[in-house]
Amino acid sequence: MKRLLICLAVLTALVVAGAARADQKDPRLPALFDQLKSAPDPDAATELEAKIWSIWVLSGDKEIDGLMAEGEREMGERHYPQALQAFNRIVEKKPDFAEGWNRRATLYYLMGEYQKSLDDIGRTLKLEPRHFGAISGMGLVDIKLERMEDAAAAYRRYLAINPQNRDARDTLEMIDAVLKRKSI
Repeated sequence: MKRLLICLAVLTALVVAGAARADQKDPRLPALFDQLKSAPDPDAATELEAKIWSIWVLSGDKEIDGLMAEGEREMGERHYPQALQAFNRIVEKKPDFAEGWNRRATLYYLMGEYQKSLDDIGRTLKLEPRHFGAISGMGLVDIKLERMEDAAAAYRRYLAINPQNRDARDTLEMIDAVLKRKSI
């Protein structure tokens, strides 16, 4: 009985420690991605996306999480130089944190720095290959650069991870229509 209680205490500690850790290595993510892939409808998928984002956005480091909040706020207010400073500090201090790279990629996209955005998307996907936000961002950059075949490939990759996402499906349909018109 004593051995069972010790095992339960160790397992509880591991579960609690796992729940406290939040980034692309969080142990809850594989199950959430399995659920996302088989979500019965777009609403269920949206809920699962939100759960995944809530894990991705937290690094488990107060300083990094504070910089993330600062960068998000500055980006939302279109204070791009200040947002860039925050995101630069994140990727310098915690280069293994995928969401730091992803947020800076988003900022670079908003700034029209498409190659820098793609570079950071590449870093994001190296750390978290299932990062549907980064994959969508790649598709958006490809659209801006008029690389429609690449954009279509990005959105197909996105839909392999999250088949219920309406926006991704609609965007892929639009891209396919453009490609069809070009081939005529």
